[in-house]
Amino acid sequence: MYKNLFAAAATAVSVGFGSIAMADGHSVSVGVSWSNFQEERWKTDEAAIKAALEAAGATYVSADAQSSSAKQLSDVESLIAQGVDALIILAQDSAAIGPAVDAAAAEGIPVVGYDRLIEDNRAFYLTFDNVEVGRMQARAVLAAQPTGNYVMIKGSPTDPNADFLRGGQQEVLQAAIDAGDITIVDEAYTDGWLPANAQRNMEQILTANDNKVDAVVASNDGTAGGAVAALTAQGMEGIPVSGQDGDHAALNRVALGTQTVSVWKDARELGKAAGEIAVAMAKNDGDMSAVEGAQSWTSPAGTEMTAVFLAPVPVTKDNLTAVVDAGWITQEKLCQGVTNGPAPCN
Repeated sequence: MYKNLFAAAATAVSVGFGSIAMADGHSVSVGVSWSNFQEERWKTDEAAIKAALEAAGATYVSADAQSSSAKQLSDVESLIAQGVDALIILAQDSAAIGPAVDAAAAEGIPVVGYDRLIEDNRAFYLTFDNVEVGRMQARAVLAAQPTGNYVMIKGSPTDPNADFLRGGQQEVLQAAIDAGDITIVDEAYTDGWLPANAQRNMEQILTANDNKVDAVVASNDGTAGGAVAALTAQGMEGIPVSGQDGDHAALNRVALGTQTVSVWKDARELGKAAGEIAVAMAKNDGDMSAVEGAQSWTSPAGTEMTAVFLAPVPVTKDNLTAVVDAGWITQEKLCQGVTNGPAPCN
């Protein structure tokens, strides 16, 4: 069901603002509802959104739901009450966020579903191609370990991205499974994407399988960190482990050799696009066609959406220099604790 869910990665978003003032003369205000700030990357996203809004002369206001879907609903109500002209929502629970979209629609406030799918055609969907991210993760792990016992550490069961990723991973691994080269011995969702939950899951899986695990396909860098911690405790660090987001700690693990790949989704580009899209829709009465590069997309549940998908990049020991050259991480931070590692840590 996951094949061809996403079209080829979309081109960069470009939006013309014109005058930033709304029809009644007030400047645009954009409210951002964050599910939480536990992941390192969200601070990078926030800085990019703020910069895009500042460049457009718009105002940024935000709320942190602290991993509570109930608090997120009240946060959105509060942002609406503050008079925002557009909303960017990183949904804590895609199934529970519906009333927030209803409340925004009732006030004529456009919504950008940020990075995680909000299954509602009134919400513009902005993310990376997450099925391809899953493929990239599995390709890198399979190249490093083409045989043996695999463990799948999935994302949060309340986040549709977890299943998009898992579907992409399966596409790549299926032939090796069918050939009997690899066996998926266990898999587990990670509640809230919390590294501690991933570590606990990995510990239990290792115990159940007498440590007979050869590779781990983990769905983001936080869950990868939890898996690596569990492996390290058993003296198993260095077996292939995947991740995504380009977290600095994860990139350092790639340099150290304890993580195989981090699929880099440049949050600076996603945040910039979100800010520009939110302002464009605020200025155009929620018209999604005002967003250059937008495409029609049908969700797995059959919802016709308007979306933009940005392109991810797998980062392994072979191209670590790219993230330094892009200014994503300093060489010092990337190479901390590394001796005789891959470039540029050699």
